[in-house]
Amino acid sequence: MFIQTEATPNPATLKFLPGRTVLAEGTLDMRDADAAEKSPLASRLFAIKDVSGVFFGQDFIAVTKATGEWNHLKPAILGAIMEHYLSNESILRDAAEITSGDDADEFFDEKDASTVTTIKELIETRVRPAVASDGGDITFKGYRDGVVFLNMRGACAGCPSSTATLKNGIENLLRHFVPDVTEVRPV
Repeated sequence: MFIQTEATPNPATLKFLPGRTVLAEGTLDMRDADAAEKSPLASRLFAIKDVSGVFFGQDFIAVTKATGEWNHLKPAILGAIMEHYLSNESILRDAAEITSGDDADEFFDEKDASTVTTIKELIETRVRPAVASDGGDITFKGYRDGVVFLNMRGACAGCPSSTATLKNGIENLLRHFVPDVTEVRPV
């Protein structure tokens, strides 16, 4: 098994590509060892000193470190991923909570439903694929008074360039296609 690695814009997060499907649909973001109990693979990764976050996408695993150097952590992470896939265990224990982007706790006024539909379509088709290539995910959370609220996960959470991505990238894109949008904020 050959596992590739890719840097992300977040220097604390590295993307691992095992060459096979990680999650068939949705994403899963685990920020501590308790949350990692949903997954045997995530539990293995959190057992490595200095791992502070694990994010599963369709074909990648993004690992965030608290401290330490990647050249010391990377071999242990690669070993844990390899061990997991060789064990033939499933990625998830039971039915873990996967984020698909269709969050039940979204908020917006019903009169803005058509605007929200357009915003969600733009996020799904233009934003999420680009952000996934950087080891993260961004999903719609809400819309109120021209402000779009987004959830940032994986490499996006805590990334030094996330503000620039939100303001210069996503906000400009949404304002271009949806004139009612005045601002984008992370939740």
